[in-house]
Amino acid sequence: MLYRKMPRAAEKISALGMGTMRLPLTADEKIDASAAAAMLHYALDSGINYIDTAWPYHDGESEPFVGRTLKDRRKEFMLATKLPLWLVKSREEMDTYLDRQLERLQTDYIDFYLIHALQRKTWDRGVQVGLLDFVSKLRSDSRVRYVGFSFHDGLELFKTIIDAWNWDFCQIQYNYLDTAFQAGTEGLRYASERGVGVVVMEPMRGGLLAKPYPTDIDAWRRAQGISLSPAELAMKWAFNHPEVSVVLTGASSMEQIRENVAIANTSLPGLLTDAEQTLVQKMREHYESLKGVPCTNCHYCMPCPHGVRIPSCFDNYNGGVMNENMDAAKQVYLAYMGEKEMANRCVQCGVCVPKCPQGIDIPTELKKVAEAFGK
Repeated sequence: MLYRKMPRAAEKISALGMGTMRLPLTADEKIDASAAAAMLHYALDSGINYIDTAWPYHDGESEPFVGRTLKDRRKEFMLATKLPLWLVKSREEMDTYLDRQLERLQTDYIDFYLIHALQRKTWDRGVQVGLLDFVSKLRSDSRVRYVGFSFHDGLELFKTIIDAWNWDFCQIQYNYLDTAFQAGTEGLRYASERGVGVVVMEPMRGGLLAKPYPTDIDAWRRAQGISLSPAELAMKWAFNHPEVSVVLTGASSMEQIRENVAIANTSLPGLLTDAEQTLVQKMREHYESLKGVPCTNCHYCMPCPHGVRIPSCFDNYNGGVMNENMDAAKQVYLAYMGEKEMANRCVQCGVCVPKCPQGIDIPTELKKVAEAFGK
């Protein structure tokens, strides 16, 4: 495993971090304990020393699962988790949540503690109820070693937050489609220039960038002698940036984590060739020409109060759009989605909208899915 230095952290951190938002599931959509534990242990055995989780992942089960699974190997890795600021009602509750997270994770300390998913509303409210006092007190608190935030809003707010306090690190969505989305490339450089470490999430846009190359682009790739798979291209593009301290994998299978480890072991900044950069540009133009839903399958919108499986609806729809075969996608959708889970069950209540970190108008997009797939 290759390691990188985060500006304000004492230790070197594995270039690849293990995210636990998309662990493998059983048929009833619970964490598949056996398969997920094998993945976590493989990650540590492969040299990954940064494990990322959060309060809401897997309906609140990710933190307890990580705690149970890795408690005997706690000294082998650095643990990252996040304060669910949207649930906090007072300054005192910030400490309460942190203490509960320590219990759930079965540890005395958290190496990298983030304020989770900052947007304008949560940031302004957090400041009002004492967030800056809380993070300042963490500087001398044995419960936390490094303090940062994860982010899902516009560049202007990102710069405001970076300048508001002396953060150790931040976590941003960054991939070759999102260079001008949310923090983007300008935000990445802004943070780096101020000595703030950068952790990258969604390097494959929720799996979108791992889909097969379009036929014409694939033919061009082969003619150029480029052997990179779509997943390799996306991950190597993220690793190619020297400002990036850690790239998180959202692997949901052993096959995926093995592939990501292999990519990370050969990925250094500046290694993408001119031909590979051209391939990135071709893929970017291809995706931008399509009209899919920019869903990353994070499940923050769930559960829907009316039972709609929102991420699955969008995943099926995007599969049809990206593969330019909506008929095949419709067959899969109708075969595997429950009648009460389909997009046409949306009543336009809008409960999901403020929860979406991508800013998707979910009810409107579900209408599009329902029109394409029917009942």
